[in-house]
Amino acid sequence: MTEIDAKIDALVPAWFNLPEIAEKLDVEVTRVRQLVKEGQLIAVRRGENRVLMVPAAFIGEGKVVKGLAGTLTLLRDDGFSDEEMLEWLFTADETLPGTPADALRENRGTEVKRRAQALAV
Repeated sequence: MTEIDAKIDALVPAWFNLPEIAEKLDVEVTRVRQLVKEGQLIAVRRGENRVLMVPAAFIGEGKVVKGLAGTLTLLRDDGFSDEEMLEWLFTADETLPGTPADALRENRGTEVKRRAQALAV
């Protein structure tokens, strides 16, 4: 396990594999792969088998958490790698409060996007 893997493991509390996400979203696994390819979800390889996994916090009531795709686009435009995006999204910020991922789940995406945009300055 690399240092970045260990750091992300410490930050992200729960993960789903792609078939689990497909089930939760009631879509085919190919659709989940497409969401990852389009940048609407982040999937990283984890565990001994290096299976693609997505943070559980990104999936809400039968859909991808509102505001996630836009936030990921902003971070990607800022030059963040997938691992750096996960680190930013799951690092607590007392001024939010909580993590940006928590704020997205609580429908506070506007503030998260504003902070993501500020990173580009």
